[in-house]
Amino acid sequence: MERRRVKPPVDLDDVIYGVHAVEEALAAGEALRRIHVSDERKRDPVLRKILSDAQERQIHVRFENRGYFAQFPYKAHQGIIAFGAPFPYVGLDDILAGRGEDPLLIVVLDHITDPHNAGAIIRSAECAGADGVIMPERRAAGVNATVRKAAAGAAAHLPIARVSNVADAVRKLKKANVWVAGAALEADSVEYTQADFARDIAIVIGAEGEGLSQLVKRECDYLVRIPMLGEVGSLNASVASGVLLYEAVRQRRSQALASP
Repeated sequence: MERRRVKPPVDLDDVIYGVHAVEEALAAGEALRRIHVSDERKRDPVLRKILSDAQERQIHVRFENRGYFAQFPYKAHQGIIAFGAPFPYVGLDDILAGRGEDPLLIVVLDHITDPHNAGAIIRSAECAGADGVIMPERRAAGVNATVRKAAAGAAAHLPIARVSNVADAVRKLKKANVWVAGAALEADSVEYTQADFARDIAIVIGAEGEGLSQLVKRECDYLVRIPMLGEVGSLNASVASGVLLYEAVRQRRSQALASP
């Protein structure tokens, strides 16, 4: 382990920051090139396992002063930043190829731009046992350092695909016999507890503010809504995704218990 000042690169897409995000990246076997740890935390028992795992995998660990971390735009780095390879996206076919005996559960992000929302949705999807997340290549948050941090390490354990066109991806899912349900507060939307989430299903979450695009909305097999009982008109995208994902979990468990 060595101490050395290194100026961070302009492109920060290969950065992972925060204790849980770095810990999960190590646990998932991601190819980390080096880890930078604050001088103030070098004896911190919370980081002991990370430092031990890094040493075992022969990953360079460098101890830095506050000035090093001040060069990054991250406030919640917790005194640890790692550099790895760019995020290893998979293809849509890879997610479909993971189909097993249980019904598929996929989340599609229709141009979610807030990385904190994207990360929170990825975290909910992984916790709910989803088979993958699909996100667009352009005009949307990709899996960058902030997304990884918000996902609390979940991005390291969940297949995530990037596609050039969300509507085309929805059509491909339907051809693979995956039903597609879009989250939207429309008059003809089905209340989410009445929708069938126990089969192969992809849940589409729309962008902050705008919701689902008209083209993607038309491609969905049906729309689902979460009732709004207060004065505010809609839920945060990540909260809505968590509600729908765990309704899918509830239905699948109920079906499994009811089966002879």
